[in-house]
Amino acid sequence: MTMHYRVLGATGIEVSTYALGTMMFGKIGNPDHADSERIIHAALDAGVNFVDTADMYSTGESEEIVGKALKGRRDDIVLATKVHFALDDKRNHGGNSRRYIVRAVEDSLRRLQTDWIDLYQIHRPDPATDIEETLGVLTDLVRAGKIRAFGSSTFPVEDVVEAWHVAERRGLMKFRTEQPPYSILARGIEKSVLPTAQRLNMGVLTWSPLAWGFLSGKFRRGQEVDFSSGRAALARERFDPALPKHAAKYDAVEELVKLADDLGVSLPQLATAFPLAHPAVTSVILGPRTMDQLESSLAGQDLVLDDAALDRIDEIVPPGTELVWENGGWTPPALSDVTRRRRAVDDRVAAAPEGTPESTEE
Repeated sequence: MTMHYRVLGATGIEVSTYALGTMMFGKIGNPDHADSERIIHAALDAGVNFVDTADMYSTGESEEIVGKALKGRRDDIVLATKVHFALDDKRNHGGNSRRYIVRAVEDSLRRLQTDWIDLYQIHRPDPATDIEETLGVLTDLVRAGKIRAFGSSTFPVEDVVEAWHVAERRGLMKFRTEQPPYSILARGIEKSVLPTAQRLNMGVLTWSPLAWGFLSGKFRRGQEVDFSSGRAALARERFDPALPKHAAKYDAVEELVKLADDLGVSLPQLATAFPLAHPAVTSVILGPRTMDQLESSLAGQDLVLDDAALDRIDEIVPPGTELVWENGGWTPPALSDVTRRRRAVDDRVAAAPEGTPESTEE
């Protein structure tokens, strides 16, 4: 097996086409630090040189595990982490403000036991913070040598474009990467995010190639799923085959299993190879919890899908179709906050035409 490498957008940095995601290292996934470190070392030994984490993964624990694992190997690794989510419930601990990011980056550097972060990503948009504020502090961090480049994660295309225009107008550094969810079952970003990233020469790191686990091979039509304990109990809403909203997913999985069998590969290998077929994608983030999961994913690194295979995938799940992430992995306040969709009652009354019930006094 041979690991392949691509240049990360316009950064000039070469990264492996498989990146090691570390969300599952720590209390929410694999709490065994020694075992998690072994998995990290195995990935690096297999040629992975790109490690992606975030300060919010297991409330900083994932960064601590990564920091320990990279001792003695740091210079050869492209290290990425993220900021945005609060790690506690204190006011102003979270978001994309200068005040918070300046503090958060120091905390990440300490946990990661490093002097610099290669790629610092804004984990989600923050409508409460002007994008110029965020780009300004990130530019300052690059100039201070604390980070080498910065990017966005799960940003809608309009926010990506706005950030680039603001950077151009204000003489600030630009987002060099975007990290969106992308899989055979979640193809929404093909409509605009990926074409825009190509035009702007941004690197793209895609996450959740197994679509929450639907493409892991674990969830099949007619196969019982245990929702009785642990994290599985939380997954009923996502995976229960009895729920009508999942019918299309299970239909697609059955067809994809047939395609994988025809190709002589596993369903996860087919799933992880798919994002790399898109010319905008730089690297696919793998998120193993166990050594077996890592080895299974890496076993498909030489798989290149030909046009016939991709045409069949297009038939099963048409381009641009979104079966998993209804809002691209992030629900904007315009949808989640009803006050952003409704005028205040007083405003509605004031705006009502004369003579309508709303404007007529009793």
